[in-house]
Amino acid sequence: MRPLPTLLTLALAAAFGGFTATAINAHLDNRADAANASASSVLPATGALPAAVAGQPVPSLAPMLEQAMPAVVSVNTKQVVRVRNPFFDDPFFRRLFPQVPQERINESLGSGVIIDASKGLVLTNHHVIDNADDVRVTLSDGRTVKADFIGSDPDTDIALIRIPAEKLTALPLGNSDQLRTGDFVVAIGNPFGFSQTVTSGIVSAVGRSGIRGLGYQNFIQTDASINPGNSGGALVNLSGQLVGINTASFNPQGSMAGNIGLGLAIPSNLARDVVEQLITKGVVVRGTLGVETQNLTPQIAQGLGMSEARGALVTRVLAGSGAAAAGLQAGDVVLSVNGQRVDNAQALHNFEGLSSVGRTVNLDVRRDGKPLQLKATLKEQPRSVAGETLDPRLSGATFADLPESLRQAGLNGVLVSEVARGSRVAQSGLASGDVIVASSSGEFADLASWRASFSQRPAQLVLSVRRGNGGGQLLMR
Repeated sequence: MRPLPTLLTLALAAAFGGFTATAINAHLDNRADAANASASSVLPATGALPAAVAGQPVPSLAPMLEQAMPAVVSVNTKQVVRVRNPFFDDPFFRRLFPQVPQERINESLGSGVIIDASKGLVLTNHHVIDNADDVRVTLSDGRTVKADFIGSDPDTDIALIRIPAEKLTALPLGNSDQLRTGDFVVAIGNPFGFSQTVTSGIVSAVGRSGIRGLGYQNFIQTDASINPGNSGGALVNLSGQLVGINTASFNPQGSMAGNIGLGLAIPSNLARDVVEQLITKGVVVRGTLGVETQNLTPQIAQGLGMSEARGALVTRVLAGSGAAAAGLQAGDVVLSVNGQRVDNAQALHNFEGLSSVGRTVNLDVRRDGKPLQLKATLKEQPRSVAGETLDPRLSGATFADLPESLRQAGLNGVLVSEVARGSRVAQSGLASGDVIVASSSGEFADLASWRASFSQRPAQLVLSVRRGNGGGQLLMR
């Protein structure tokens, strides 16, 4: 391989709420400042809130929380990690130092929400249980039970587990589409390991997207405190309905810097759709229009007769796709989908990723500067493709779309998800985990266009590969 420039580190702007339990070393002595002496003339001597003010009862969230909090649980995970020590390849050293551990156990703690009491279904974040060898759930009454994994979707950070327990309390799922900026919400979870912690705030924004490194995005933004350990916990409305799954706190200082009032939650309606697919299919199948797009520059916008550089410029329409059937063409600019504004190519891609197969959408398009309305039906997006179906020189490899977190961070290409030992691609140097960013077969941006690029097989197949922080070019033989 010829060395390529080192990849820039993909720094996540959002700090996920799950945290390593062994890292807790909190400074707990955060004493409040002494109250002003004049406060004694206003507040009762006991310091308790009065039962009423001006004849009106003091509002409290306590009655609602008494019903909601038992549905929020702690999710504890363990992962066994083998410690690589070259000395222990030698049997002599293994006999000499038998007490030195060759494995370590990583423990982490997050939150979860019971959404079906009769079936024991618990909703949490994918990153909370990712790669865990053992998952246990601690209920609000102190019971701890081992959880069974049902399925997860890394691209929306949603996971579903089941616990074999009785006398459970579930949270009813609310309609997150009804949330408005300014609505009061309450976050319940286990920040920094403090179980059954409640914070409150308002909905700061809905439909938040464009955050690098966080997969498909349609977040609820809230100023309710969301800290490490809150991941997978509940965001509820004042009726005690689950309207979101807390997933991340945005903090440029890093997750351990704490909350700064920029919390993100996955809408309950999105979670509901993912859960239904995980239960019925075991996986999440997404719809796609079947187009490649790019952002507009002011120069391109002017050349297309548009007053502003906004929208997703269609550069390629894949044969047999929903977009092709709808009459979409290269050079068209998509400005909105189902009335939802599309500012750039990523916004359109994000909309597709959150849409189901068979969904029909209305497209607001500009063609040669003139408005055009089209209706398209999204088709199934393939999850993987075998290399031999593309080109014999790729035999033994399986290709998949990149994790959406990498794509949101600015990387395009396809992932080599599997390479068979001794296969043709293995002999050419391709390895599992490689990311193919370019090929002599033609231009591509994702798995669908990667397949389309082999409509005519190139005489010489050369792949540009990213591997770890380096990369190079491979000639496939």
